[in-house]
Parts: sequence; C-alpha cells; structure tokens
Amino acid sequence: MNTYIVRGKKIHVEIFGDRSLPAVLFLHGGPGESCYEFVYHQSNRFSDQFQLVAIDQRGVCRSEGLSETEPFGLQDLVEDCEELRKQLGINRWAVIGHSFGGYLALLYASAYPNSITNVVFECPTFDFAWTAKSLLRRAASVFLKQGAEKKSEECLNLAASNLPSKCLFGSYLRLGEELGERKEDIYRVNADTSIDYSAYMDEEWEAFYDRTDIHLERLREEGRIFQSIASLLPSLSIPSLLVMGDADPVTCDKHVEAYNQMANGHKVVINNCGHTPMPNVQMSIIELCLHFCYRMNGAL
Repeated sequence: MNTYIVRGKKIHVEIFGDRSLPAVLFLHGGPGESCYEFVYHQSNRFSDQFQLVAIDQRGVCRSEGLSETEPFGLQDLVEDCEELRKQLGINRWAVIGHSFGGYLALLYASAYPNSITNVVFECPTFDFAWTAKSLLRRAASVFLKQGAEKKSEECLNLAASNLPSKCLFGSYLRLGEELGERKEDIYRVNADTSIDYSAYMDEEWEAFYDRTDIHLERLREEGRIFQSIASLLPSLSIPSLLVMGDADPVTCDKHVEAYNQMANGHKVVINNCGHTPMPNVQMSIIELCLHFCYRMNGAL
C-alpha cells in the first residue's frame, strides 16, 4: 500500500525491508521535493538491513494536494511523522533528513525524542538565512562563468546584506530560476547520476509539481521555516550524525559551527561532493552511519 490517511490527508508512503528490522524514516528536502530520487538510488541498499519508510510530505508530489485555503503549516509535517509512526506500529525509529528534511528532522526529534533512536542530518539546513546567503554566493560564481557580471554582483550584494531570511530565500529562488538548467551547477560537483522518471507520465509529473508549488508557497506564507532552529542542536539528547559533501552550499560553515556544539554529534564529510552525496558514492554512506548510530544507542 502506497497511501496512508494521516491526520485526514492522503500521504504517499513507500516501505522497504522486513518489518522486523530496525525502522528508518527518510524525510526529503525542498521544501516540496519528493522521496522519489532517494528511493530510486537507496531503497535496495537499505532493505536487507532496515525497514525503510520514505514519504512524500503532506501536499507534495504523490501525496494528496493542498487547497489554498485549508489549514496547513510547518507543524503539520512534524505531526504527520509521529502519527505515521503510530499507524505503522513502530516503537522507535531512526530519522534521515536531507536538506530541508534535516530542518524537519531536528524539529521532530526535539518534539518527540522518545520516538527516535538517532538522527542522520544529510546536507541539512537549520537556518534559511545562512543557507540562502551561501547559495547566493555559489550562484554568483555560476553567473560569473556565464559572463553575467551584474547578476553575479547582485547575488554577492544580497549575500552580504542583513535582509530577513524570507527576503533572502525569495531572492535566491528568483535568481536561481534565471540560471535555468545551470542552476544545478550550484549544487553539484560531479555529473548527475541518471534517474529513470518513466514510472509516471509527463502529465502526472506536471500535476505533482503543481502540488509542490502550493506546498512551498503555503510554508512561505506561514513563515515559520524562516526561523532559525540552530539553537535546538545543543539540547538534542539523541545521538546524531552530520553527513555532508565538502562542496555542499546548503550546509555552510555556520551550520557546521552550530552542529559542533552538540555533545552527541558526529560528522562525516564526503570529498569531491556537493549537495546530494548518496548517489555519488559506491557504497551507502548513510547505511554505514546508521549502523554506527545504532551501535551507540544499543539498538544493534
């Protein structure tokens, strides 16, 4: 079954591996991406040793779309995780959060520490202003390579400003769109790993993207995603691991400094890698990290 009714909304859920195995929840980034790419690359690697649960978050992609007027906010994404855990009969699970999923994972772990064994933050953001400024600096270099000096200068000026995170994020989205296909150069180091999107027709993907746009806009309107949650890190009692590429523009130096304040925090840096490390390595780094975290927590 790929659809669960979670707090009154249809949520797309994919489960791999035997249910007797330790459970792992994957939270995708965005806001408004999908678990599709993660499942495509990693589900087979996890299923022998873990029960992997991957979701499209409320209102995203293959989950039921949001209307423009129904109540919805950041806390709904947290509560959906906890309610799904209960529905699946899982006592405790580990959580992997990629990018914005790391932001969500920290909120979830802080709200429900007794439900989570450990957390893996994969190239996370904990502060949208820090991330937006770092992305703008990277975008500046991409514009400069294209000979767009004024756009490059605009990015650098924004990155050096004291504008609110909401304005910085909006500016980055606008300038990123102007880069077109070159926007991916901000995030990647190596060539993209191929992904087969033929599981759905083009018309279906277009409908999925429309849902994602509404999801993102609703979160931007609410504004809670623009609040820094880096201050939650030192009080997190659950063992955690930060996994990042050495060239990742999302998890900038300020994120690393904040993470280093944790008593239970550990870190793995993947060389010659950008924002999405897992497809770029021959073995599942996250799988190894989860083994490490489980051992620390006495679960294996």
